[in-house]
Amino acid sequence: MTMTPPRQKVDRDEVFLEYTKSICPVCKTVIDAEVNVKDNKVFLRKRCAEHGKFEALLYGDAEMYFASMKYNKPGTYPLETQTEVKDGCPLDCGLCPEHKQHACLGIIEVNSGCNLDCPICFADSGHQPDGFSLTMDQVEAGLDAFVRSEGEPEVVMFSGGEPTIHPLILDFIKMAQDKGVHMVTLNTNGIRLAHDRNFVRQLAELKPTIYMQFDGFDPETHIKIRGRDLREAKQKALDNCAEFGLGVSLVAAIEKGLNEHELGDIIRFGIKHPAVKSVAYQPVTHSGRHVEFDPMQRLTNSDIIHGLVDQCSDWFKLSDFVPVPCCFPTCRSITYLLVEGDNVVPIPRLLDVDNYLDYVSNRVMPDMSVRGALEKLWSASAVPGGDGNTSSQLECATCGIDLPEALKDIADKSFMVVIQDFQDPYTLNVKALMKCCVEEITPDGRLIPFCAYNSVGYREEIREQLSGAFVPTIVPNATELQPILLTTKYGSKMFGQAANGGDEASDPSKHVPADATNIGKTLR
Repeated sequence: MTMTPPRQKVDRDEVFLEYTKSICPVCKTVIDAEVNVKDNKVFLRKRCAEHGKFEALLYGDAEMYFASMKYNKPGTYPLETQTEVKDGCPLDCGLCPEHKQHACLGIIEVNSGCNLDCPICFADSGHQPDGFSLTMDQVEAGLDAFVRSEGEPEVVMFSGGEPTIHPLILDFIKMAQDKGVHMVTLNTNGIRLAHDRNFVRQLAELKPTIYMQFDGFDPETHIKIRGRDLREAKQKALDNCAEFGLGVSLVAAIEKGLNEHELGDIIRFGIKHPAVKSVAYQPVTHSGRHVEFDPMQRLTNSDIIHGLVDQCSDWFKLSDFVPVPCCFPTCRSITYLLVEGDNVVPIPRLLDVDNYLDYVSNRVMPDMSVRGALEKLWSASAVPGGDGNTSSQLECATCGIDLPEALKDIADKSFMVVIQDFQDPYTLNVKALMKCCVEEITPDGRLIPFCAYNSVGYREEIREQLSGAFVPTIVPNATELQPILLTTKYGSKMFGQAANGGDEASDPSKHVPADATNIGKTLR
């Protein structure tokens, strides 16, 4: 008689971290989700009763993910919220009383029209006849809601579409300033700044911060992300800003396999250009219109940080980048540089940033008391027997920078680097969303967390209300969803039959439904 060997239990090849909520990327139904770690990467897995199982990469370095958790600090209550809790997160935005953070940054999209038709655009904007353009009354209503919520709002960003083509954009900027907003930023592709010097001159009188798209230097990068080679226009826009005294933040959308090799080139260029004060790197958010992608192979914040360290090893190491406490700590990391000539030193090497988190907690811009901390650090080092580094150690760390002299002009010699990963329908994690501090301000007075606005259906809902045109629910252009996607008139994707009219899109073998842990509600 042959003996059957006893069955052996097998260990899982992943570690379960947490249970959360997310949405189905196809129908946007709220569903259960779990976060797991495998091969030193963090993944989100979820199941929809109708559309099956989905999985996406959340963070490319699990060790950095865990290390960031110590930066998760208590949020701040807004002065008032705008909605009531009815269906639960993420369907009651916002802000609702259950949201865990106030609004550090408010975004007002003044139009949906644009002078470009970028292949990658989370707002699904372009040369479109059925869009919207906000009025003074609508913008004022949004600003007033922001002021009621924040008292003295820190930052308002005017965006679009392309806000510089709105005929009232200068009036909008002045209105925000008159209402006590500390900093007003203008999110732009830079085309008008390159070709309309009078407009730049008028902007300079108001002095907003320019938040300018800048994705790299290769012609292919421009063609695949913006649809046109804009290198000459970008350079001209920056030169005009420098001439008229406008500070610029370069904003790079980084897509895997497309332009991540240009991370170092972008910051080296930015530091040398007189108009540029900071660089923001944003892994492409797969909402709205974008190239086909694999959600398991996407770029995350940790990938950008590793890329910067690899491409600028003479400047950076991993510990120079610090998670920001105002949002969920895996959403945004920053570092500050002290720059003098060719010498570049990350400020975290000069002081223990962990001791100064109050300067950056619950705000999008740091308190300049960090300057005082640096001054104190230098002074203490010069005192025999004092705590901290010695003068010689600091001189070595600063690579020859005269630190006391540099501190006199720290506003001119400091440079900020930001890495910001926004969630999309594949990666939406309610745990992180509930602490979102970047809000979309709508004309009806809501402050909707930006990742919810782009992922759950709020963007489509608001655009439909403002334009009067039907707007379909947008679905990510993921490789695994290709058999069930149709292209919308805006260039984004929606759920539907195959483009050739065949039955391929409805073939269940192309995307097999799985048992669902729950069936939730949808916004639309």
